[in-house]
Amino acid sequence: MRIYLPATLGALTKALAEGGFRGAPYTAYAVTPALRARHGTDDEEELEYAAMEAAAEESLRLLGAAPDEPARRVVVAAEVPDAVVRAADSADSPAAVLVEAEVPLKRVASAHVDDETAAPDIAAGRAEDHELLWYATQELRYL
Repeated sequence: MRIYLPATLGALTKALAEGGFRGAPYTAYAVTPALRARHGTDDEEELEYAAMEAAAEESLRLLGAAPDEPARRVVVAAEVPDAVVRAADSADSPAAVLVEAEVPLKRVASAHVDDETAAPDIAAGRAEDHELLWYATQELRYL
């Protein structure tokens, strides 16, 4: 299952150093039956974008709680076994899931990160005018 983990640059740096995202369970976002019902579509690309956007919103909340972090949203896309994911009891997002296992780096497909020029807007909570940039796994260490 493709999941979208909300993160910060600090959390991403830590995961790169440790070989993965440890300390499960994690709240992540994915294409769920509830998300399909809310959007009323079977368009996988549209649904995955909605799940990624939900993760980006959570990344923004994480940044609000961590004022020392660089003001750039981070969403990590990963492929994990369905068996380690369960529905989350979340009124906030129909895409919310709980990942009950470590997410090793070999499961990471890409990361989506705000451009540095977006930082002032992100710091002010104005993310709607900014799209996340896509980074391949081999590029992550340069962020």
